[in-house]
Amino acid sequence: MDWLLLFKIFGINLVYIMLNTIRTLLVMKGYRRVAPFIAVVEVIIYTLGLSIVIQYLSNPVYLVAYATGFGVGIYLGILIEDRLALGYSVIQIFSQSADHTLPNALRERGYGVTIQPGYGRDGDRLVLTVLTPRANELTLRNTIDEIDEKAFYISYDARYIHGGFWSKRVNKPLIKRAAKKDKAQEEIVVEEIPDKKTYIED
Repeated sequence: MDWLLLFKIFGINLVYIMLNTIRTLLVMKGYRRVAPFIAVVEVIIYTLGLSIVIQYLSNPVYLVAYATGFGVGIYLGILIEDRLALGYSVIQIFSQSADHTLPNALRERGYGVTIQPGYGRDGDRLVLTVLTPRANELTLRNTIDEIDEKAFYISYDARYIHGGFWSKRVNKPLIKRAAKKDKAQEEIVVEEIPDKKTYIED
């Protein structure tokens, strides 16, 4: 068995499926101009890999390597797209708090917040709609949990954004600065020991 050929078959299909997965996810998120260029590379890699496998169909080991590359390629494609965090997310928040502490805090951090009145089983609610870059979604969720731990929220992808309101309200530089500030505060650890003395470690 040719190990070099085995890894070549595995690698070719891995790259092909990885690109295919990324292209599909990009199309779903509205990045349709990039997808055709990725598709061209896909076809070239696919044709190359398939031509090699067809020559060695009598050996099931190469077929297994081809199929394994398929599975690993899907996983890596999803992982890469998740790391890139392209696009925007919309988070809808249902807060039991009647005051505007949460929306005001989010606006101070650069997020655009739309407020609507709502009514739940146990009384009035504030319904907040927030648009955020996907790269900052986790930071936003952590901020919500910190300010209003009883809040219920739903997150979903924003495929198309029309009009100037959202683009003007989403202040990316301010969001990044607020995220860095919150992270710096989390790095200060307060530890209490038995003699009731408090130590602060950076």
